[in-house]
Amino acid sequence: MSKGQQLDVLNRRQCLDLLAGVRVGRLVFTEEGLPAVHPVNFRMKRDDVIIRVAGGAKLAAANQNSVVAFEADELDADLHTGWSVTVVGTAHPITDIDELTEVSGTFVEPWVEGRRDNFIRIEPQKMTGRRFRERGVPHYEGVGE
Repeated sequence: MSKGQQLDVLNRRQCLDLLAGVRVGRLVFTEEGLPAVHPVNFRMKRDDVIIRVAGGAKLAAANQNSVVAFEADELDADLHTGWSVTVVGTAHPITDIDELTEVSGTFVEPWVEGRRDNFIRIEPQKMTGRRFRERGVPHYEGVGE
C-alpha cells in the first residue's frame, strides 16, 4: 500500500452490501486435486452467492458439497483504493424446482455462449472484507463511500 492509504476491516453487512453491487467474482475450488480459480458472474440471494454453470469441475465440486472460496472486488490501481470481499462456504447444487425457476430467468445471465443449466449456491460460513482508502477520508458504515 502506498503512503497515505488506510486499510479498513469490513463487517459482514458491509461485505454483503458490496457484493450486491458487482456481477463478477472468482470461484476458488479443487479440480483434480489442485486449486483452481475461475472467473464467474454471480448474484446474491439473501446472504448466498448464486453462480450459473454449464457443468464440469465447478458443478462436480458443488455435487460433492465441497468447501469453496469466492472473491469479488473493485480496485483502482491508479488511486490505490477499492475493496475486496472473500466468502468461504459450502457449495451445493440448486435442485428445488421453485428456486430453479426463480434463478433461471434473468437472475444470473450467462456471459458466454452455450447452455448453462446448472446453478450453484455458496452458503457462507466465513466472510471477510477489506477496504483501501485514502488516509483522512472518513470511514462510513454504508456502501456509498
